[in-house]
Amino acid sequence: MTNIIWLKGGACSGNTMSFLNAEQPSVIELVTDFGIRILYHPSIGLEIGEQVNEILNDALDERVPLHIFVFEGTVIQGAQGTGNMNYYAGRPMKDWVADLAQVAEYVVAIGDCAAWGGIIAVPPNPTESTGMQFHKGQIGGYLGEDFRSKSGFPIINIPGCPAHPDWMTQILVAIATGRMDEVLLDDHHRPKTFFTDFVQTGCPNVNSFYKKVEGSFGQRGGCLFYEVGCRGPMTHASCNRILWNRTSSKTRANHPCLGCTEPDFPHHDLKKGSVFKTMKYLGFLPKEVPAGESKLLYYFKTGMNKVLTQNKPLDPSK
Repeated sequence: MTNIIWLKGGACSGNTMSFLNAEQPSVIELVTDFGIRILYHPSIGLEIGEQVNEILNDALDERVPLHIFVFEGTVIQGAQGTGNMNYYAGRPMKDWVADLAQVAEYVVAIGDCAAWGGIIAVPPNPTESTGMQFHKGQIGGYLGEDFRSKSGFPIINIPGCPAHPDWMTQILVAIATGRMDEVLLDDHHRPKTFFTDFVQTGCPNVNSFYKKVEGSFGQRGGCLFYEVGCRGPMTHASCNRILWNRTSSKTRANHPCLGCTEPDFPHHDLKKGSVFKTMKYLGFLPKEVPAGESKLLYYFKTGMNKVLTQNKPLDPSK
């Protein structure tokens, strides 16, 4: 039996809703097939009042072993470091987080807010929100750079806004079946299984990307990177490999990738004019280029490809 406690801080509960839509495996299969016991979850748990305190305190005192502590949402430290802006079960939520993290075998941060602050931590950040072990791309966060759970793992980050449901359940299965030693984490503590490829991998508009064919909302056949801010070429996620609802993804529905699995999401801190629009120098050079590309080389290749594409004669057989 693998015991889980799931708590929420500064959150919209989007990751909980995503979690409940998991298919491979489903939440029911976590319980029936993999021996996972959800001791408490604020949305689906039946316990209220003192019953919640009893569960949490049993875990803290190690009367009941806590194998996985899952946290969703930001750690709210306001006002002025007291945590009183997010009070839960008789004490600041941040205190529950710190204490439960110390007794858990593994700690999993679900969603951008828990991983690195997300939308809630955008300046001026009145709630003093941060992620569990990162603040934006900077390691540290609430628990600090050196935090390790009892298993020796740092915080395991499953980012996204929300995270894909199967990313969550498959990591929980890996823990429950004793296979976490096979899971490699990247520099931001994301499982490489899900966060090595770019969103662009598997995107149906990838040919348009390489041919520098511009696209826009409601238009098929063009790449959304050039005009409407698609971040698929620089966002690590398997959205086009492990499809949402086994059916689609943002880019397959002709919607730009928002880069929501990256530490700097929301990018440009929601600066006016930066959402659904490609930020440019001189009105035509993208400020950000695909990961691993030199800006000067990329601009040169883009210009050449545009010229070649525009001057290429039409094939009458097509």
